[in-house]
Amino acid sequence: MDTLKGPAAIYKHEHAAVRNVNEEFQKKGTRGQRVADKVAQIVGSWPFIIFQSAIILIWMGANVYLVYMAGTNSDFFVSWDPYPFILLNLALSFQAAYTGPVVMMSQNRQNEKDRLMAEQDYEINKKAEVEIKIIMDHLVYQDAKINSLLDEIKTLKIVNDKN
Repeated sequence: MDTLKGPAAIYKHEHAAVRNVNEEFQKKGTRGQRVADKVAQIVGSWPFIIFQSAIILIWMGANVYLVYMAGTNSDFFVSWDPYPFILLNLALSFQAAYTGPVVMMSQNRQNEKDRLMAEQDYEINKKAEVEIKIIMDHLVYQDAKINSLLDEIKTLKIVNDKN
């Protein structure tokens, strides 16, 4: 090690720039993967739950009303899905059959992205550990230099005081 330069002066900060895993992951996704992400984002939201609940309540309310009105007035429109709402059950089963696997595809993709981010964090932590070691070595170097200078000053002061 050069006695005029400390460890920090010798260290070369040469490594690849930190990358944006989110950006890279979005770019490499296929159209199907992006659709799966969008479906999962929509299906897993409160607006979707509220909208779907409202549709179900309207469906059930309209059919109960139509059954009641058909019972009191024989000329009234007959319910298309009377209790126990078999058609509604079929529609919800169909929805679950398709959204379940799509949401799972999105979750698998999210797991892959999380793994890539964890790998990147590990690489950054390794680089940071090396840099912290260099800084600590440089602080030890500076302490030794300062102590050496203080010793020289004390020696010069003692010599000057004798003269």
